[in-house]
Amino acid sequence: MTQRKLLFYTHGLTGGGAERVWALLASGFAACGHEVIFAVDYASPENAAFLDPSIRVETLGRNHAQAIWHLSRLIVREKPDASLSALGVSNLKHFIGAALAGRLQRAILSYHGYCESEPRFLSRLAYFLTPVTTRLCARTICVSDGLRTYVTRAFRADAKRTVRIYNPVLGGPVPTAHSKAEIGARDPLVLACGRMVPYKNFSMLVRAFARGAPQRAQLVILGEGPDRPNIEAEVVRCGLRDRVSLPGYMPQPWPYYARATCFVSSSQSESFGLAVVEALAQGLPVIATDCDGPREVLQGGCYGTIVPLGDETALASGIARALADPGDPAPRIERARAFSVETGVAEYEGLIEQILVEAEQGQGATPRRSRGSANTAVGT
Repeated sequence: MTQRKLLFYTHGLTGGGAERVWALLASGFAACGHEVIFAVDYASPENAAFLDPSIRVETLGRNHAQAIWHLSRLIVREKPDASLSALGVSNLKHFIGAALAGRLQRAILSYHGYCESEPRFLSRLAYFLTPVTTRLCARTICVSDGLRTYVTRAFRADAKRTVRIYNPVLGGPVPTAHSKAEIGARDPLVLACGRMVPYKNFSMLVRAFARGAPQRAQLVILGEGPDRPNIEAEVVRCGLRDRVSLPGYMPQPWPYYARATCFVSSSQSESFGLAVVEALAQGLPVIATDCDGPREVLQGGCYGTIVPLGDETALASGIARALADPGDPAPRIERARAFSVETGVAEYEGLIEQILVEAEQGQGATPRRSRGSANTAVGT
């Protein structure tokens, strides 16, 4: 691909999966020789380590109007070949900023979750404006087929301009477990990761662990969020204070994966599931509730166990089976490679090249030919 100037934008590199994805993507493009600018409203340390130090960071300001104005001026000044944003309110501000700069034909929005998981007004407004934004921006990206279906059906997004590209995931160090025996020899430890919010359903996970795991097993839930008091109360109610650990958010969770016997995703909804891919990359058996993202990552149960939503008994049974028989890690590790940073960058490159051809043809220019080839994003 021709070397390009790209502008990435999100609110901040806070401790969320989408923020990590944006840092990984930007760094992947920088590693390929592209000029990358990364714009944030404010500095945040949680996922900053995933951003390549060579990338220039521009801080726009916490005030929404101020951030929009500074973003539009940044686009005008730098004239990036494409600008990309992630998450609800950032997409909305990017849309307005690109419109002010006259660069909507080069603006790409990306959706990483459902409207129901966005409690703030402006983030929800971004979803309700989807019929407009998807028709005026170059493309809108969804991180799973299920999320794309949701956005096109529930919010009338333009299906022709809304595509699916799976999240790139950093798989961590080379997995220490290369055989069923190696995982089975570990002390029984059930691992879960995610923001502590109600739809992640960690309280149900605590109850399922109490029912399905042997007495010597441990449960570790990595993450922070407003639902922590409810989860802690459930731990106490189930009499598990000596068996459940809540260490908080861990930007580098790899030591926990290296100790775990299995991984559980207990969400009521999940548009992708970064931690599910991370667990596969480390060879772990995965038990997941039947949400769009994990279902696609696990290919309907080919690479893990899928249980019905909210089914505590089935979740407990899945945990018990995984602890008793972790299975062969090799197919899981191979499946995780489909979500590598290199694969994600290649698909984004293909989409960007397609958009630039369209933009230049719309301006009456002769399209530039790219060096090499890149995969075109899939919109199905």
